[in-house]
Amino acid sequence: MQQIIQGIGHLPEIISKAVRQKLLLVTDASFPFLSIKDTVESLAVEKVRFSDFTSNPVYEDICKGIRLCRDEECDAILAVGGGSAIDVAKCIKMAMLGLENSSGANLFQDCQTSDRQTKTLTLVALPTTAGTGSESTHNAVMYYKGAKQTVTNDAILPDYAVLEPAVLATLPLYQKKCTLLDALCQGIESWWSVNSTDESKAYARQAVEAIVRYWRPYIVNNDADAAGQIMWAANYAGRAINISATTAAHAMSYKLTSLYGLPHGHAVAVCLPEIWDYMLTPAAVCIDPRGKAYLLSIFNDIAHALGYAKAHEAILWFRSLMNTLDMSSPVSRQREEELTLLSCSVNPVRLKNNPVAIDEAQARTLYEAIVHS
Repeated sequence: MQQIIQGIGHLPEIISKAVRQKLLLVTDASFPFLSIKDTVESLAVEKVRFSDFTSNPVYEDICKGIRLCRDEECDAILAVGGGSAIDVAKCIKMAMLGLENSSGANLFQDCQTSDRQTKTLTLVALPTTAGTGSESTHNAVMYYKGAKQTVTNDAILPDYAVLEPAVLATLPLYQKKCTLLDALCQGIESWWSVNSTDESKAYARQAVEAIVRYWRPYIVNNDADAAGQIMWAANYAGRAINISATTAAHAMSYKLTSLYGLPHGHAVAVCLPEIWDYMLTPAAVCIDPRGKAYLLSIFNDIAHALGYAKAHEAILWFRSLMNTLDMSSPVSRQREEELTLLSCSVNPVRLKNNPVAIDEAQARTLYEAIVHS
């Protein structure tokens, strides 16, 4: 059972209990600039730091972290950073414990340097953005041979998630916008996912309602209280997708990131209103076993959380939010080639979570609206 901790003041106690030999500190490029840097570095345990990975972690870089953790005989991991740092830490834990992916494969067998498996490895996640919710999911993302690979195992859910909103004060504005939108999209997608439950929908509602209420003081005024609320909202969104998984907006976003260089949250957010709008059309085929009437009621529930009576009004609000935040759609350079590439790139497994069927032809139609000419 994960423990969610409010405030970095509890971190020294958590780490002192977790570490018997050595701590692997996994950090991204933001670490030297964080207000909490001194607190982390002053932890009274022996530690070794790993930061040799990019914002889109690749298999080879993760293997470096696995070998470092093994060679240094670390028995706990502290991940400080955005979703990438936390995902890298999860992958290292998976390899150290010899765990299989949800597909049954041992993804890191080739880069493990010893047959000896660690029996326990405490993982503590301290997110420095409010968006991915990775600190409270059992999923991680890496790239293997240029393709996105999702890593999933219940055991890589961090044992502790330490939420410290002070880290958001110095986050670059564009990154704050991207991560905010990621959290909002996760909440919305989880709510309408075919895998949703009463528990996940409750988390999603809390996430969406908090983001609607606090996004402006958080983004415009850099308000500390609002930052705390947004960090909690992002965590609720993470807990929601940990149950339900994401849907078409996420599935269709990944190639936008690699093709146009759009950060993840921005890419998801340009997809979501077009997909939602399509799902309201008469041509849309509901594949949620709970039926079309149920799905329409969910769309209206989401609209109410956004402050509107009907889904069409909520979609207009979402588009207006994108304009207010100055988050534009990507622009094609070689349109036909790019649309073909995009429509062939979507992972059909992720589309199965979507409550309305989307095939390759419909994906292309959607991309025609998402990508401007």
